[in-house]
Amino acid sequence: MTSPNAISPARSANPLGTLTVIPWTIGPHENAAITPFLMVYSLGDGRDGPEEGEAAFRAVLEGMGLQLGGEVADGTRQSGVHLLVEARQAVLTLPFMKVQCPVPAEWETAAKEGEQVYLIVPTKPWPEAAPGEPVTEARLKTFVADAEVVRSAAHMMLPVRRLQG
Repeated sequence: MTSPNAISPARSANPLGTLTVIPWTIGPHENAAITPFLMVYSLGDGRDGPEEGEAAFRAVLEGMGLQLGGEVADGTRQSGVHLLVEARQAVLTLPFMKVQCPVPAEWETAAKEGEQVYLIVPTKPWPEAAPGEPVTEARLKTFVADAEVVRSAAHMMLPVRRLQG
């Protein structure tokens, strides 16, 4: 299906661990267009271990004013949060990271047409989805739909920015 992209090196000195991003789409559904998603997650390989990394990630997200497992936040109201989509690339900026991620053409089209992307940032680590390894739709669905992952995640709708031309 797709491969995650690493943000930092393995066995990170960062307490959050190696942060990874993965894009996917859902749809189209009855009366609904294709929805593009991005997920930023940790491999749980931070300097203090997965449990401490999860707590640190929770603190970072709550420090941004995000509610975990709750309402979907409006990305236009978040300081230091930006998403640029251009040339089959998504450039995501959050207060704690910046990453450029290749995206499929269908994802880019859906993001530009809908003018927003659904961002999920779970605090629960996902060490099984290592960078460069393909993630099947079934594995992704199992992780994203897990009740603990949903409760531990910040959810945000990000407006899509484009290069001016």
